[in-house]
Amino acid sequence: MPLDPTLHADDLRAWYGSMPVTSRYTVGPAGERFFRAMKDAARILGTRCGRCNLTYVPGRLFCERCFDELTDWTEVGPSGTIEAVTVVHLDLDGALLEPPVLMALVRLDGADTVLYHRLSGVDVADAKIGLRVEAAFRRLEDRTGSILDISHFRPAG
Repeated sequence: MPLDPTLHADDLRAWYGSMPVTSRYTVGPAGERFFRAMKDAARILGTRCGRCNLTYVPGRLFCERCFDELTDWTEVGPSGTIEAVTVVHLDLDGALLEPPVLMALVRLDGADTVLYHRLSGVDVADAKIGLRVEAAFRRLEDRTGSILDISHFRPAG
């Protein structure tokens, strides 16, 4: 017997408990190239679709619009512009973050997509759309081949 559809948020039900689940995420060939460039050379790579005239960051294998294979890798950034910004007050477990964390969508120079990342070195009142920022990379010996090889974005200049 199927469950009736839930039409109102007040009618939602939750089951609490835990379920042991493990998984392994692989970044694939495009992710490997993207993260290796950040780890080894503090470079941010995107891929360009000639048909759609778009540069994707992180680089990927296929265009999301026309599904063409993307083979044209290009360096972007490390500077860019804030497209959106928010203040995060709670961590993933609901605990208060002191101080709150600024997060931003950054469109890197030469890219048509955005990266979501930490924003530091700027007051909340000054963290606005249009602010020019630059990537702050971790020291070479501290990089691991993840998005966190960019420690944060900071005001450019």
